[in-house]
Amino acid sequence: MSASGAAAEPEPTQPTDPLEPIAERPYMPGYGIVGPEEGSGLLPWSWAVEQLRAARNFWLCTVRPDGRPHAMPVWGAWSGEALLFSSSVPSRKMVNLRANPRVVVTTEEAENPVVIEGLAEVLTEQKDLQRFIDLVNSKYATRYRVDFLDPEVNATVAVRPQQAFGLRQGDFTGSPTRWSFTA
Repeated sequence: MSASGAAAEPEPTQPTDPLEPIAERPYMPGYGIVGPEEGSGLLPWSWAVEQLRAARNFWLCTVRPDGRPHAMPVWGAWSGEALLFSSSVPSRKMVNLRANPRVVVTTEEAENPVVIEGLAEVLTEQKDLQRFIDLVNSKYATRYRVDFLDPEVNATVAVRPQQAFGLRQGDFTGSPTRWSFTA
């Protein structure tokens, strides 16, 4: 507690691997969240990556040009550095992303969620499109060809995390973790 009696925001823990994001407890007043050394402690980023790879569906949250929120489920694949998905170029989500690339993407699993905040970037390089098709075909047992991702028809989008959040259902007060990406 601070001198004013309000709970202080916890200090971040520096990663030991320079490629890892900074992990810290999110500020969640009133929820009984314990310190980063208590409960199961801060979750490793590898735990979040496992959830991202295992998730079949994701919720994509965008903002309409008039400020209203928009949420839609999408198939997605974790590339190792970004969540990739595709969408029809004239779709509502792509109209929204062209006006405002800030997004939130969550796994569908509410009991062990991973929530990513980031910027959406449309990919057009052939190698990126092929990588996405390979990931999707492997994950969803499909046989799409890369020409399905014609950038004039179907946009391929990468969301690189700026921040992410996760927690384990079995340790609600001792597992919440926020990861910050500095790159």
